[in-house]
Amino acid sequence: MPVFKKILIANRGEIACRVIKTAREMGIQTVAVYSDADARALHVREADEAVHIGEAAAAQSYLVIDKIIDACKKTGAQAVHPGYGFLSENAGFARRLAAEKIAFIGPNVKAIEVMGDKIESKKFADDAKVSTVPGHLGVIMDADEAVKIADDIGYPVMIKASAGGGGKGMRIANSREEVAEGFASSMSEAKSSFGDDRVFIEKFIVNPRHIEIQVLADKHGNALYLGERECSIQRRNQKVIEEAPSPFLDEKTRKAMGEQAVSLASAVDYESAGTVEFIVDKERNFYFLEMNTRLQVEHPVTELITGVDLVEQMIRVAAGEKLALSQKDIKLNGWAIESRIYAEDPFRGFLPSTGRLVRYRPPAKSTDDEGRTVRNDTGVYEGGEISVFYDPMIAKLCTHAADRATATAHMADALDAFHINGIQHNISFLSALMAHPRWISGELTTGFIAEEFPDGFSGVEMSDEAISVLSVVAVAVDHVMNSRKRAISGQMGGLPVTFSDRRVVRLGPEIWQAAHVAGNRDDRFEVTLFEDGGEPDPANVRMVHCDWVPGQPVWHGAIDGKRISVQVAPVMNGIELSWRGVQEIARVFTNREAELAHLMPIKLPPDTSKLLLCPMPGLVVSIAVAEGDDVKAGQTLCVVEAMKMENVLKAERDGSVSAIKTNPGDILAVDEVIMEFE
Repeated sequence: MPVFKKILIANRGEIACRVIKTAREMGIQTVAVYSDADARALHVREADEAVHIGEAAAAQSYLVIDKIIDACKKTGAQAVHPGYGFLSENAGFARRLAAEKIAFIGPNVKAIEVMGDKIESKKFADDAKVSTVPGHLGVIMDADEAVKIADDIGYPVMIKASAGGGGKGMRIANSREEVAEGFASSMSEAKSSFGDDRVFIEKFIVNPRHIEIQVLADKHGNALYLGERECSIQRRNQKVIEEAPSPFLDEKTRKAMGEQAVSLASAVDYESAGTVEFIVDKERNFYFLEMNTRLQVEHPVTELITGVDLVEQMIRVAAGEKLALSQKDIKLNGWAIESRIYAEDPFRGFLPSTGRLVRYRPPAKSTDDEGRTVRNDTGVYEGGEISVFYDPMIAKLCTHAADRATATAHMADALDAFHINGIQHNISFLSALMAHPRWISGELTTGFIAEEFPDGFSGVEMSDEAISVLSVVAVAVDHVMNSRKRAISGQMGGLPVTFSDRRVVRLGPEIWQAAHVAGNRDDRFEVTLFEDGGEPDPANVRMVHCDWVPGQPVWHGAIDGKRISVQVAPVMNGIELSWRGVQEIARVFTNREAELAHLMPIKLPPDTSKLLLCPMPGLVVSIAVAEGDDVKAGQTLCVVEAMKMENVLKAERDGSVSAIKTNPGDILAVDEVIMEFE
């Protein structure tokens, strides 16, 4: 018999779909809730029932407790799983559910109040003699008080929202000016994301690692830990890559951190799944950061290395069952990595991207003969829409293998095969991370991205291997396309295409190579690359096995027996190729076409230096200047909000505002003009 007959998921997107999956496997019916913006969302389709709860803004739908309670009563849901974010760490919500005799699939109110609030949790941890980061634990009333506190602590400092997580409402400040500006932004983001604008300030420890311990406890006093997760690769305090276990911890430190996490959880009579987060310095000293009294975004990597379904355990604990596991039952098996696929443009400062998912083709869930696993947790589908109102996460791509190197290689392959079209996404950036020397060596800190990509991400420089692979694939695509074209309607008298003529491949604007194709089959042929103007070298022949047919967005095949996947997208007179973080346009010419291509002028982009363009689709929150104002480089011009994050747009150089083309409250498209300068 199922522990509950019906549960409601008070969330949306990927995490709602994740909870529905386990509930279905347990024989439990599910109820989804949705806003106007989510009427056609995947979680609504997946659930057994769905209830509309309000307008698109979270503050008018997913954060309204009364509407969630009403949905439970309408459908007869016996319990609520809150997912993460929204109301997941809201003690008032848990208390209301208890009053209505609806089970909360999460910890008790005491634990949420003490540990879910970052200010109170630090006070409690300090009283419990847990090492904590120096900081001011009281509520800060205004920017002047924030500046004074930061001066006393010493720079740099971290301004953090008391409620919630996920990087929302967090700012690093290195000066009094940055504290004043960051305080206002943190409060605003915290209010819009969690309905709570309280923030606090603590010392920011330079070059730390972010390592967290997964805990699990029941209502009968049993508690255990399920190893750790390394979450050091972050951007703007938002995790990008997570892995389990950590490449840095030794068994002694892992045990000490785990036992301390369990002690802290036991001290507040914790029940359900939760996470105790630590920052760890280069000497493996660790400091309590916070406790998240909910399921973490990155929980799949723990599930992959332990074999424990955390959502199932949360449901069973909420129903009053004892844990069927003890600490000695928890074994760490292999290595797991999670890459967060975001709707953002890494080539434009990681700005959010919204719109229709014209194509969405993730790699299939699988476990191969060598035990390598691919898992993809998502809340979207092909044809669906990425909205401006919510978090930009599209999916969580996970791989699991026997060791870290194999899991990394498998992740690189899975990213190559993950096709998204219609919006911008960060797959190229994630691929670049998988190949980065610091990732491979495990030399990670929370400053990794800022240190290694100080000027943003502009793509990956092509290695000799990338040049070879992309050139061969470009020729292979050209070979198949031409073979198919010439077979249409008996063209060429039905004669086979032998491709005895040479071709010339251009990658980007500068890399030119000659190529020769031998064979008249679409699925098996030889490609030889050589210097343009020279002769093919028999020692440089590449054997190509090709599974690709025209129209497929991903080229799957093998080069000299090595399986690879390359993104292929037609462009004017060429193909855009993406592999291992490299994105280049390839053009395959005949000799005569190549001669003419060398003579073509390069088209220059239009001059937009006197315009402030909206860098992403978003809502204009405020305009800080007026027409006729003189502005200085670095001065704030306006604030645009997208996907719950406020983006401050600043002047790049001195100038004078000649025209303002928008107003606060306007919703703008990408590259829409905000203001003009003289």
